[in-house]
Amino acid sequence: MPVYLGPYGQSQPNCFDRVKMGFMMGFAVGMAAGTLFGTFSCLRIGMRGRELMGGVGKTMMQSGGTFGTFMAIGMGIRC
Repeated sequence: MPVYLGPYGQSQPNCFDRVKMGFMMGFAVGMAAGTLFGTFSCLRIGMRGRELMGGVGKTMMQSGGTFGTFMAIGMGIRC
């Protein structure tokens, strides 16, 4: 099957690029969700200041990495 070239000569992304794009999109969405959930959970247990920032940052990275991994797996399955 021939590869479709767009009007300016660009081709569609290959599978590895799609997996990277899926990971980056998932990481961004996971970090946004981690910001919300991490802030509320850290404030609920009484964290303040530097401890709060560390807790929220840790939650952001964990949820971003997890959701990014699953999005990358999903994009890999699609291609």
